[in-house]
Amino acid sequence: MRELVYYVAASLDGFIAAPDDTFDAFPQTGDHIDMILREYTDTIPTLGLRATGLTPPLTRFDTVMMGWGTYAAEGEHRRGGPYEHLKQYVFSRNHTADDAVPEVTVTDEDPVALARELKQQSRSDIWLAGGGVFASALVDEIDRIILKINPILLGSGKRLFADRDYSVADLNLVASTPYRSGVVINEYTLDRSS
Repeated sequence: MRELVYYVAASLDGFIAAPDDTFDAFPQTGDHIDMILREYTDTIPTLGLRATGLTPPLTRFDTVMMGWGTYAAEGEHRRGGPYEHLKQYVFSRNHTADDAVPEVTVTDEDPVALARELKQQSRSDIWLAGGGVFASALVDEIDRIILKINPILLGSGKRLFADRDYSVADLNLVASTPYRSGVVINEYTLDRSS
């Protein structure tokens, strides 16, 4: 069964974006970028893939789920949306397919129900791209968290998870890789057996 993976960058104080939904304060250069280009090619926006000449293998992810804020934060979308190489699901209560490019599925469907349905398919994993409110709605479906912790303090902004009543889940650290850039990639699995 495929997993729902929350793969996201965050500041040291737990924010995934500034208050205006931008994330350009996160380091865009450094040795951690080499790893992302090599191991997480599937998560590079289509425009970035074209600029670098990379081809996503779609072995890690072939589907992305995101909230409207994350979709909109990617800026102007040419052709098939920010990740046209992936099956793109954008969740919104206020926007419709008319507000997006045709290759993007905009839905107000229950994200938990759709995540469960998608996880039953035998394909590559599903990337939960954010944001924090959307991740909070799906927290009970997340199987793995890959957190790119950046050596900055934003002070305020969009949190990794929005406030809500969580069911208790222990996180098991399965890998932690520090980079000279100061970025640390931590990978966790969620254990809900307790």
